[in-house]
Amino acid sequence: MTPSLENHLGQPSWRLRNRQVDLRLTRTAGMLGPLTFRLPDGRKVSPFAVAPWATETVPPGTPNILTALRGDFFCAPFGGNGTAVGGESHPPHGESANADWTLGGLIAAGDAQTLHTHLATRIRRGRIDKRLTVRDGQAAVYCEHLLTGMSGRMAIGTHPCFRFPDGEGSARVSVGGWRWGQVLPVPLELPAGRGYSALRPGARFRRLDRVPLAAGGFADLTRYPARRGFEDLVMLMGSGKGAFGWSAVTYPEERYCVLQIKDPQVLTHTVLWHSNGGRHYPPWNGRHVDVLGVEEVTSYFHFGQAESVRPNPLNRAGLPTTVKLDRRRPLRIAHLFAAVALPRGFDCVADVRAVRGGVEALATNGRSARAPLDLDFVRSA
Repeated sequence: MTPSLENHLGQPSWRLRNRQVDLRLTRTAGMLGPLTFRLPDGRKVSPFAVAPWATETVPPGTPNILTALRGDFFCAPFGGNGTAVGGESHPPHGESANADWTLGGLIAAGDAQTLHTHLATRIRRGRIDKRLTVRDGQAAVYCEHLLTGMSGRMAIGTHPCFRFPDGEGSARVSVGGWRWGQVLPVPLELPAGRGYSALRPGARFRRLDRVPLAAGGFADLTRYPARRGFEDLVMLMGSGKGAFGWSAVTYPEERYCVLQIKDPQVLTHTVLWHSNGGRHYPPWNGRHVDVLGVEEVTSYFHFGQAESVRPNPLNRAGLPTTVKLDRRRPLRIAHLFAAVALPRGFDCVADVRAVRGGVEALATNGRSARAPLDLDFVRSA
């Protein structure tokens, strides 16, 4: 079967849907979004953000990653990539987040449908296959990227941009399996460049609800939106252990959460990008608000390939900031998104456990909710 390419919110996109999921995948930059889940009670929820300039004409020279910005996209290499290294000069977040993908087809097998696209990379020659799968009876999207024909070290990451209700602290953020966190070592934005950041550069922390502010005091990063008028970035250092890793955005008033499940041996750390109107240059112009990037990565913050490959404070301490590619052995990167309906009073995801046939999300106040899911999908072979 061959899905048609249709313009949606400014981008030619392919569509994949069943009773529980309706998603679009952009041809340019391979961005998954918008994404709508249908919960068991019939409610429809759309957790991903789409940039407010999606249907506008952007300034000349704007990279495709910003022109198309929405939902989730795969980054290889992850980061700004402002510095060339090893004879390679990559665009921001790599060709995977800027180039045009080619449709492979739509494959139906049993209760599953898979949208397959692929990209022939030119800067580091090889191929990336992207497969998005939906399964009957599951409010989930299974995302797989297969890197073949490449060798050497590379920073990689996911890049989901979540949309939050416009109300201070209206939703909750939680991440499992991290040991300590750090604010970006340098200011993410500077007033001289018409950008503003609030957190104290380089500050280390062990509690997500107590992160130092540049002006003194602390910020609670478990609650969002917050700090309107600022852009900030922190990284949570993972252990690389466990059968699976998770991050979660909980919408208590809407009574659902979205889980992002990963293989921590491949995607070890988590980057949180708080985008709340702190950029006043085009195309941002202070209007990209209430958005949080919950990015599962193996990288050195968001700096890029050069900084992640070279010695840095994290890899010197034994933490991985790149994965190793072998042209004789493809690397599989798998993660998934699942929407889980919550009972009244469920405040914030505190833990995610494997149960028979799926997962159980546990709240900080003791409430719980289950959803059908295939956790084997993200586990390393």
